[in-house]
Amino acid sequence: MEYIRASREARHALVINDPRPLDSVGNMWASLGRAASVGTFFLLFGAFLYFGRAILLPILAAAVVSLTLAPMVKAARRHGVSPWITALAIVAVCVAAVSLAATYLAGPVSEWIGRAPEIGGIIKERLSVFEQPIASFRQLENALFGGDATSNSAPSVVLPFVAFVTPAAGEFLLFFGTLMFFLVGQLELRARLVSLFPDHDAKLRFLKILNDVERNLAGYLGVVTVINVGLGVIVTVGAWLLGFPSPAIFGVLAALLNYVPYVGPAVMVVVLFGVGLVTFPSLGAALLAPIAFVALTTLEGHFITPTIVGRRITLNPLLIFLALAFWTWMWGPIGSFLAAPLSIIALVIFNHLFPTEDIKLPD
Repeated sequence: MEYIRASREARHALVINDPRPLDSVGNMWASLGRAASVGTFFLLFGAFLYFGRAILLPILAAAVVSLTLAPMVKAARRHGVSPWITALAIVAVCVAAVSLAATYLAGPVSEWIGRAPEIGGIIKERLSVFEQPIASFRQLENALFGGDATSNSAPSVVLPFVAFVTPAAGEFLLFFGTLMFFLVGQLELRARLVSLFPDHDAKLRFLKILNDVERNLAGYLGVVTVINVGLGVIVTVGAWLLGFPSPAIFGVLAALLNYVPYVGPAVMVVVLFGVGLVTFPSLGAALLAPIAFVALTTLEGHFITPTIVGRRITLNPLLIFLALAFWTWMWGPIGSFLAAPLSIIALVIFNHLFPTEDIKLPD
């Protein structure tokens, strides 16, 4: 009796607005069954994406790039330029850019890898002020989880890192080959896809979705590219003024990493801090470049980019963060670069299929 009385008192203590019983328990179980079927589909689709990433990643990346560059191919075709010529020119520029970047970065990267033991000793000396907190943390970890807290052995990270971030030659060939044929045959492919839909309204909706995807991708990535190039120039000049070795490398790295929201700038801060520790004699001097970069990216991310890009498409920060986490987990660094474009495509499709309505929700 005391338990029943306490339950009733607790129920009356809650604030419940307009409670209604279920119309049918059978309908509830049917909805749960449909939800389970959808959940099973997404789990299987996720497994398909994960285990098929070696072939799916370059193909999807080529599709995204071709959708972004589709307006360029169409404009050239309207002026009498064959899609084959435009596609060959685009692929040649991409291959030349990748080759030039690899050639330019090979020397400095090899030098830094060769100096890894020396650099490790310098960084350890610069960060000696943190030795006691780190040792205390290791003791706490050993007490909580077990293990040898005195072990200082660390596996080499050079080879796993290179293997992780460097795509295979076969994936590069698949990417550029797919990009080439996507750019050349996009109009024919579009016509074949349209013919698969049963009625005129469905065909028209598909074309509208595809056109909006191309328009938003081209607009977003075009503006972001211009902003990132400007950021790279500023970082290059700043690195040169501060006395960093090979300052252009830091500009290129900052421009590329800024395509990855949140994680890219964070990685750049770590890189600037690590190189600063090796280059400059004091911890304060090493912190100068990372602090300046954080201020620069804060200005760019909170004021410049939203002012320009916000007029084209609004990207929810939570959506971008979750998409970044998912695609990075699924496909690694290249997946993180594709997170924002894939989110744009998903948003365009969702807004077409489920247009927003002005619904007044209760406070």
